[in-house]
Amino acid sequence: MKKVAFYTLGCKLNFSETSTLARLMEQQGYERVEFNQQPDIFIINTCSVTDNADKKCRKIVREAQKINPDGYVAILGCYAQLKPQEIAEIPGVDAVLGAAEKFRLHELMPTFEKVPTGQPAQVFNSPIEHAIDYHASYSLNDRTRTFLKVQDGCDYPCAYCTIPLARGKSRSDTVANVVAAAREIAARGRSAGAVKEIVLTGVNIGDFGLINGERQETFFDLIRALDDVQGIERFRISSIEPNLLTDEIIAFVAQSKRFVPHFHVPLQSGSNKVLSLMRRRYKRELYAERVAKIKELMPHACIGVDVIVGHPGETNELFLETYQFLNELPVSYLHVFTYSERANTTALTIKPVVPGNVRADRSKMLHILSDKKRRAFYESQVGRDAVVLFEEDIQDGERRTGLMQGFTENYVRVVAKYDPLLINETLPVHLSAVNADGLMEVEELHPTPTPPR
Repeated sequence: MKKVAFYTLGCKLNFSETSTLARLMEQQGYERVEFNQQPDIFIINTCSVTDNADKKCRKIVREAQKINPDGYVAILGCYAQLKPQEIAEIPGVDAVLGAAEKFRLHELMPTFEKVPTGQPAQVFNSPIEHAIDYHASYSLNDRTRTFLKVQDGCDYPCAYCTIPLARGKSRSDTVANVVAAAREIAARGRSAGAVKEIVLTGVNIGDFGLINGERQETFFDLIRALDDVQGIERFRISSIEPNLLTDEIIAFVAQSKRFVPHFHVPLQSGSNKVLSLMRRRYKRELYAERVAKIKELMPHACIGVDVIVGHPGETNELFLETYQFLNELPVSYLHVFTYSERANTTALTIKPVVPGNVRADRSKMLHILSDKKRRAFYESQVGRDAVVLFEEDIQDGERRTGLMQGFTENYVRVVAKYDPLLINETLPVHLSAVNADGLMEVEELHPTPTPPR
């Protein structure tokens, strides 16, 4: 029995797909092990949203060679689709699988051969137009939460983004299949530690319902159906575009039995001029309306924001528009991305180009703003009762701190004294104070876990 190890770079969607690929390999008789346990085969699932993701892939390949110089290394994922020949030249890489081939990993594996030193890797990479099939995926037993893929690909031609080139057209599973998967997760979780929370993930999940290029169902249809799934306490929406986050969806979550009051809504820029350059499908006024509607119906809801700094054409004045817009919005935290040039994107033709040091300065400003926003949100939650899903103990390097962490329904990160019996359990708590590290402290921990709803 050969041993195989997986390493995932990037998003929740990648984690769901890696977990599914690992299960397929185990069904073929491979033993899944940790990366540092001398595997015979290393599978690296890559991201390529930023240049840094590409560099991380190369570093992981080098680490694999140190662990087992004779180990077989296969690269798949977005980077593998976009730059297969470049990856094939990386020393130590033996195979490269594109978007249409990665879910054939377990079929292709018996044909793989170790590449002699100095020779390029085998490449299995079809044009992205061939990536038309939808492959259902979900993570299991990898983390406390389960990531459930409901959609793949994207039809939005954003100027800075390579995802349509790496994953293809927007396509989805059916409502019936996703509900069946959620029920399977609930059933499988009961045998290996109950799954308390499912995070819905995809490239553009608000576009759910496209099957064979035709709109057959909607994301609203999906969440209504999932809300009746027994055995799962929480559903969380990973990220949804503001133009697809309707009043209907917001109102449903507000009265839902299982969907939590947490929204992550990409903004990218608070300047309408930059949004136009980015080829986004909304203006900042619509974004402000979405935030206002969430807060109207769910005052304690957590709202996260994606924002890109340094996009071509973003002058200092336009950046300050973004800063001021975000400063005034009642949002809870920011995910700040520094623009990086990606081949074959239209952003490369836009002028002026923002210097690297300016991008870094703007990123620092928004990170500081994010810290302020998060702390203000946490302070607003002090004194409330909540339910926390405890996840893991907290380590400082190799040193255990004696603390554990978890998240409330509305995504407040909580710390408490470590208790192994509380891992992967939901318990009611009283949010008492925000500590010096910006984390929520709790009191009145109840000894009995809450029953599933």
